[in-house]
Amino acid sequence: MLHSIRMKPLALAVALFVAMPSYAAPSEGELVKLIQKLNERLDKLEKHNAELESQMQAPRANSKMPADIEKRVQSLEHAQEQLTNGLESDEISQYEPDLTSRLKAVEKDALNVKKAASKIDALEGLKVGASLTTVAQRPNGLPQGTTNGNSQLNYRADVTAELPLEPVGDVDHKIFAHFRMGQGLGLNSPFANLGAFASAPNAVAFRASGASPDDSVAILGQAWYQASIPLPFGGFKPRSRETLELTFGKMDIFGFFDQNAGANDESRQFLNSIFVHNPLLDAGRQVGVDANGFQPGFVASYYNQTSKPETWRVSLGVFGTGQGANYQRFFSSPLVMAQAETSLKFLGGLTGNYRLYAWQQGQGTELDGSTTQQSGWGISADQRVDDGVTLFGRYGQMAKGKVSFDRALTLGAEFNGSYWSRGGDTIGLAAGWLRASDDYRAAGGSGDLDGDGVADFSFNPAGAEKVAELYYRYRITKQFELSPDFQYTRRMGGNPDASTTKVLGLRAQLSY
Repeated sequence: MLHSIRMKPLALAVALFVAMPSYAAPSEGELVKLIQKLNERLDKLEKHNAELESQMQAPRANSKMPADIEKRVQSLEHAQEQLTNGLESDEISQYEPDLTSRLKAVEKDALNVKKAASKIDALEGLKVGASLTTVAQRPNGLPQGTTNGNSQLNYRADVTAELPLEPVGDVDHKIFAHFRMGQGLGLNSPFANLGAFASAPNAVAFRASGASPDDSVAILGQAWYQASIPLPFGGFKPRSRETLELTFGKMDIFGFFDQNAGANDESRQFLNSIFVHNPLLDAGRQVGVDANGFQPGFVASYYNQTSKPETWRVSLGVFGTGQGANYQRFFSSPLVMAQAETSLKFLGGLTGNYRLYAWQQGQGTELDGSTTQQSGWGISADQRVDDGVTLFGRYGQMAKGKVSFDRALTLGAEFNGSYWSRGGDTIGLAAGWLRASDDYRAAGGSGDLDGDGVADFSFNPAGAEKVAELYYRYRITKQFELSPDFQYTRRMGGNPDASTTKVLGLRAQLSY
């Protein structure tokens, strides 16, 4: 520091004298004056240095900020306090700072978007289908006096939803729901009154309303849960080629048994019930469904695709039947059904599906109206024989029980419209044979023309009821199809004197 510099006048004079050039030798008086001036300047420097040090060592707390800056700082601190207090509340108020309101609004919108996204994620994989099927039919050949035998119009609407749930480990599972409603019973009642075994000419007809068609309501036809468990347990799922499927709930039994690629859907394929499913099971009422065609049940299925595309499956189902279909007496007298099926490749790699099944009905209805145990077995097969031709057939036979017909055979074919440059169209042709049972022949048959519950005529059954059907499915758009349909029934109910009946119909279907 400058104040620490202290030099004696004589020493300083000597130093200056040495530094001066030899030719400028000052007098002693001049040196004294020079030394005095230097001392004065050093005193001033030391005094100024002391003032600077005192200012630097003074506490900062004693220093004061200019008034305008202090006011601005206080304003900023107040605004920050209001912003913090406003953000602590979830409500948006008009009295809080504009920035706070905007931040809350942005946060609220972000949360709403996040909630919507989470709902969308939860519904990922949802499959929804809807269809509306309308059928108009007019018969020819029904006996004079038959009730409601002139013409019939009906509709049926179906909505299905399948939602996969979040997997549990390696287990995939889903829920399925099916809603149905409709009006119009079609020509089924007149055919039943005439003693027809099983041939209901309009399998689309549906009404869940009781007595009045104007009170038709929508019903939850199916609601079931299914879990698909890869085998072996604890194995590596991507390499698994075996699956155990467990399904329970209210269901359509024909979604799991007696399937057929050529004849399985009355809304797009054959209309007569004997071609939709095995006649003994469906029209013969061996399945024992409720009034709307569904029933509670449980299905366990083992699926093996080790040799894919050739696969095989075995299934076992237990279903409510009779009163059990209405969730009563389910465990006491259920319907038990087992099926073995396989998918094979023939004719240069064309797919064929073959199913063999058997059933035991716990509450089967006998000819005399009594209820007892019945049983039977059947076969369902479909085979592609060309790129656009599929052959199919079903056979069913009763093993135990006194019923009106105990054997049923249906055969047919589907032809794709690609052969005549209409790839979306299809022609279907089928024929069915329903043999009158020995017990039914011995008991005799009867018919009720006016539907009053009193027999108007009787006959001696013989032979078999024979049915044929031809339809053409014309695709107008992907969602809209029209299908002219023709049916031919001979020896209805095994009655050798029954007139041949023809039914001409038109089906329209909208689907999504």
